[in-house]
Amino acid sequence: MEKIRVGIFGLRRGTSFIDEIRYNGGEIVAVCEKDTEYLQSIRDRIGCASVYTDFDEFLKHPMDAVILANFFPEHAEYAIKCLGKNINVLSECISNGTMAEGVRLCEAAEKSEAIYMLAENYPFMDFNREMKRVYEGGTLGKIYYAEGEYNHPMDWYDTKAVLSIRPYEKHWRNFLPRSYYLTHSLAPIMSATGSFPKRVTAMPVYAPLPEDCPTASHVADVASIITILNDDGSVFKVTGCSAFGAHWNSYRLCCERGQIENVRGTDKIMLRYNDWQIPEGREAVNFYTPDLQDEDSEQIKNAGHGGGDFLVIKAFFESIRTGKPHQFDVYFATALSSVAILAHRSIMEENHPFDVPDFRKKEDRDAYREDTLSPFWLSDGTPPSYPCCSNPDYLPSQWQLENYR
Repeated sequence: MEKIRVGIFGLRRGTSFIDEIRYNGGEIVAVCEKDTEYLQSIRDRIGCASVYTDFDEFLKHPMDAVILANFFPEHAEYAIKCLGKNINVLSECISNGTMAEGVRLCEAAEKSEAIYMLAENYPFMDFNREMKRVYEGGTLGKIYYAEGEYNHPMDWYDTKAVLSIRPYEKHWRNFLPRSYYLTHSLAPIMSATGSFPKRVTAMPVYAPLPEDCPTASHVADVASIITILNDDGSVFKVTGCSAFGAHWNSYRLCCERGQIENVRGTDKIMLRYNDWQIPEGREAVNFYTPDLQDEDSEQIKNAGHGGGDFLVIKAFFESIRTGKPHQFDVYFATALSSVAILAHRSIMEENHPFDVPDFRKKEDRDAYREDTLSPFWLSDGTPPSYPCCSNPDYLPSQWQLENYR
């Protein structure tokens, strides 16, 4: 396959992949975007690709792959349509907004001849790739405990910034439970260790915005502290998308013979071994910046999300061309989504633990086949069917709403 013919659904996020698609031997042949004004503003950047505003018409265009970059909780429906036509799918996180969608997505992927891949880019950051390399090298031994934090606070008084990502009242970000956006905190440590979630419980950090802050957010939590028991006996603690502390993401693997972590606020690694278990050629404490010697180092350096956007596209295209499996398949993706959804339910049910289903198993699918609970307003006008905040009575004040408007 000389050129991979690519369609992009959702251009506000989707256009950030354009250079990576072209460099890796892809050709953008069609795009789909309902915001026609925005579509016209970037027409030159997408080139001569065919333009659609209706997804079903877009899907009739001859394509090898589709990148789904539409609204956060609405990927599964479109992924299922692509897989039904044997079109390869790269889906932005999360894979499914409800548990029932996760069941349907796995079944669609199993029936399809096409590849499904989650476009989770944080495991591809240099320090996360280095942590995976070291762990898989075996010098640290078995994983016991790991942490993943994705900290993304913002200035809520910066109304321009707020409206750029929350442009109207029923936008999904205004109803986003803190546990749902957890792929950036959980996926890197899952990827590095191969651990698979088995049970989850969570607690909220509830902190409503000040009364003089204009907002339409129905979520007053600043974090979900999520604890996960894995199939290998290890325990993870992750934050989802948190809004405390300084903006950064950090990870730590604590193992049988030592630990490895990225140093907060930097791209450096700290690798430490027990004094009595130092491998040959290492010190007890090793403090360094990873030097991974990539053949595409310049393109990786210039790509978004620490090079992750480039490497996601590269991995996706390699899987299409070779037919070889990749780590971020439909079961990896739906496990992340299941943890996200069930962690929020744990919060709403006084930190009750939930078993995480493995959708490779029919009995686990059947348990959630009809579970359509969702905290979001969807694009078709479907209202939420589950609370989005740990305090279900919380609402922004009338003053806050009026000033947001």
